[in-house]
Amino acid sequence: MKPYPFTAVVGMQELRLALVLSAISPAIGGVLVRGEKGTAKSTMVRALAGLLPSVDVVEDCRFSCDPASPDPGCPDGPHGGASKRRPARLVELPVGAAEDRVIGSLNLERALGEGVTDYQPGLLAAAHRGLLYVDEVNLLHDHLVDTLLDAAAMGRATVEREGVSVSHAARFVLIGTMNPEEGELRPQLLDRFGLTVEVASSRDPEQRVQVVRRRLAYEADPDGFADQYAEDDAKLASEIEAAQALLPSVRLGDDALRQIAEVCASFEVDGMRADIVTARTAVAHAAWSGREDVTTDDIRVAARLALPHRRRRNPFDAPGIEEEQLEQALRDAEPPQGPDDDGPGSGSEPPAEQEPPPAGSSDDQPGDGQGTQSGQQTVGSGKPFKARLFTLDGTGEGAHGRRSRAITDTGRTIGVKPSSVREGHPHLLATIRAAAPHQRARGRDGAGLELRGQDLRFALREGREGNLVLFCVDASGSMGAKTRMREVKSAVLSLLLDAYQRRDKVGLVTFRAAEAELALPPTISVDAAASRLEGLPTGGRTPLAEGLLKAANVLRLEAIRDPRRRPLLVVVTDGRATSGADAVARSRQAADLLAGTGVAAIVMDCESGKMRLGLAAELAARLGAEHVPLAEVAAESLAGAVRARTGRAA
Repeated sequence: MKPYPFTAVVGMQELRLALVLSAISPAIGGVLVRGEKGTAKSTMVRALAGLLPSVDVVEDCRFSCDPASPDPGCPDGPHGGASKRRPARLVELPVGAAEDRVIGSLNLERALGEGVTDYQPGLLAAAHRGLLYVDEVNLLHDHLVDTLLDAAAMGRATVEREGVSVSHAARFVLIGTMNPEEGELRPQLLDRFGLTVEVASSRDPEQRVQVVRRRLAYEADPDGFADQYAEDDAKLASEIEAAQALLPSVRLGDDALRQIAEVCASFEVDGMRADIVTARTAVAHAAWSGREDVTTDDIRVAARLALPHRRRRNPFDAPGIEEEQLEQALRDAEPPQGPDDDGPGSGSEPPAEQEPPPAGSSDDQPGDGQGTQSGQQTVGSGKPFKARLFTLDGTGEGAHGRRSRAITDTGRTIGVKPSSVREGHPHLLATIRAAAPHQRARGRDGAGLELRGQDLRFALREGREGNLVLFCVDASGSMGAKTRMREVKSAVLSLLLDAYQRRDKVGLVTFRAAEAELALPPTISVDAAASRLEGLPTGGRTPLAEGLLKAANVLRLEAIRDPRRRPLLVVVTDGRATSGADAVARSRQAADLLAGTGVAAIVMDCESGKMRLGLAAELAARLGAEHVPLAEVAAESLAGAVRARTGRAA
């Protein structure tokens, strides 16, 4: 069955351009495609492989060396034999792939038994001179993403293991797709992708009809449908090949470089990677347009693709680029014009005569972020602060993260797995010890070990895990004081930022009036949690029991879905229970129920005023939780108290 044709995809012009430019110049660093599910992200990436020119490779070389310029360090070299021509490959990397599958591994049995270095290539070798596609790249383990991006940037992959070093060429176009609702990539990883594109489904009914019609036609007759667009795909493929041939001849002049530097400085991007990627993209766009000189239009297109994701300072910043700021930066960097160049659009008008940009929407809103609707009040949060690390006691087995100690397949070796467990990284010394007593019985003759499969032992490694942080926030009327609620939101927002950096899962339960609500189911998308928190209204009575019971139910269900991820419950309340009959008794029963589960917890006491009832302290005692009076600690001290408590929690 033929794949869906690239030229048959409806719309998606920006994504189409970004993929084409990366195919023309792999040095750009690949493309990150962000968008909601069902927007043809994967379809376009898989179709792109059919447009790439075929490649000449050395026959029998597992690393796809170019016969005209073979890799001198190729593990299969030196080369001097026949060559063959084959289509460029599309290699897909599964989210659950192990590190050995990605970068390759050494055959330990042959290394010990025969004394030879038998390197088994991984996916990076298979993708050399082709496409490497990672769907849901935001769910990939961080260390694997680092490995991929390092290889994409350096053009080589290196395996250092068991005292043996193997290196091979790994130049490919890296394409990653992700749904932001499922969690963000860290800014450091975002920056390593050359280009980024935001995609969304069209709201135009006619275009949606066209999408459905083409998809149904393809499913009814894939080969026949693909044949209808074969000529268009072939034409596009030839245009890409022509642009690749023109690319080395494109000139990037000093004026163009100055414009690129002005644009990147204007948007205050960190480091120099943005300038380099923008320059490479502008050159590729000039080649795609058939020009031998980079123009302002090329730089404009490149900036729109290379800068939006580099402007994010934290996960709560929305990606994007302001068109007016871009145009102003391009104008500011335009070279001086001659006396005759005074026509429209020449850029000769002095800056003072430029019409000032309109005021931002934020200037038209109240500064304190308040709003009132149906008796509810919404108060914005203060500025988040840098949180200190907190960890759970013991050693977990949860998902990869950067918080608590856990047994993982990365990290430092602390021992050997039981002999029945045959997965992970081989442990050289333990394998030798297991094989040594049997050498005489196996009739070993000469040097080397007589090694068998049952001798292999695997390393037990300790790394870091991510935890589940569930916030249970009192949003009743007693919490509605502007200053207090802003402080509470600032503290919770800071803990969310810390959770993002530590790769935690977060959830948000709120309670007010007569019920509790799961405002955000547990997710790694902490920016979604921040958005829900920012818009959280306050008002009404305090259904404390309902909030605690809802939190207990969420933790129970999450323990079934993700049993390896250890939880922390953060209850934010003044301890009052005023909703319904027997509110106090029911809240005590709910607290006892939660305490019986053994969950690590902290109670942030938001009670204020001269006359205090101490209800939050009583709640903390029932939960077996740390009691932190919010009014007595600054924001940074509050975060430290949270971390101190979870450091003692089992």
